[in-house]
Amino acid sequence: MSTPFNAVAAAYSNASRLISDPGKTSLGGLGGAGQGPDFGKLVAEGMQGVMQAGATSDKLSLDLVNGQANVVDVVTAISQTELAMESMVAIRDKVISAYEEIMRMPI
Repeated sequence: MSTPFNAVAAAYSNASRLISDPGKTSLGGLGGAGQGPDFGKLVAEGMQGVMQAGATSDKLSLDLVNGQANVVDVVTAISQTELAMESMVAIRDKVISAYEEIMRMPI
């Protein structure tokens, strides 16, 4: 059974809101204060890491074109970006899977 498009779009919208406004992320009283970073902050930090890795590989690629970078450094940066993207996609898939499982639970 597939998840309706509207439910998935709403989940993405909520995740986007968490990332764009990390100061307002809370789990509605599910986690006590001082128990560690909240999920929204972890997601935002992960996205920042992916974006930073992408920016680094872009800069090194342009430097390579201009003859100012080493091929090994560019390949390493691109591999790190690819790994970061694959990790974020795997996390996204797990979150969506968990959301679908919660939606199937009887009330």
